Amino acid sequence: MEECDIQTKQYNVPVEATLEVIGGKWKVVILCLLKEGTKRFGELHRYMPSASKKMLTQQLRELEEDGLVNRSVYHQVPLKVEYSLTEQGESLRTILNLMCEWGEARIHK
Repeated sequence: MEECDIQTKQYNVPVEATLEVIGGKWKVVILCLLKEGTKRFGELHRYMPSASKKMLTQQLRELEEDGLVNRSVYHQVPLKVEYSLTEQGESLRTILNLMCEWGEARIHK
């Protein structure tokens, strides 16, 4: 993947910068799950059974590279890996809450 310096990239509409980071089929779902607390990979996958493990791994890596998700590795047997929101990821909490509320209202409509 080509690296992009967000400071030099030109956007026509500011929301493009947001979608560049959280766009993708599973990223917002992952962020919504992590706003509720730290999760292990298996927990995340159980909430998203239709996402392949490969896709989930890829989306988590991209969120980590973009500074929204923290990956903590505990060197034990078996290996333990946990995911949580970073401070920058936490800054999306209000937006994520509003998206969840909107979705809930749409489901009940």
